[in-house]
Amino acid sequence: MSQAVTEPAERADAESALDRVFFALSDPIRRAILVRLDAGPALVSELAAPFDMSLQGVSRHIQVLVRAGLIRQERTGRISRCQLEAAPIHDAAVWMDRYAKYWHRGLDSLEALLGAPNPPRQD
Repeated sequence: MSQAVTEPAERADAESALDRVFFALSDPIRRAILVRLDAGPALVSELAAPFDMSLQGVSRHIQVLVRAGLIRQERTGRISRCQLEAAPIHDAAVWMDRYAKYWHRGLDSLEALLGAPNPPRQD
């Protein structure tokens, strides 16, 4: 998605990928899993440890992250290791950055207000 998307089918694929990323990021458990994976690869059992839910429940969250392309899961027998894949997060950040002008305007106005000298008091 980092390249210019011009074809309607490519645009639809890019939008669908972005939908999966935002859906995956919408859940606090999935965000916590990503934060943990930022420190390095981990076993599914390690990712599940801090949560008060079944291993199967955590595995469902992991599958959402895998479908969004946010993590890569590798299996060796019964052992499953997960690793962060940050590219889709970058694509979401690029999409959101289009709207930065709106909050920058507000910050610029606040900065101008705070930087303006105080008007003289008329006592």
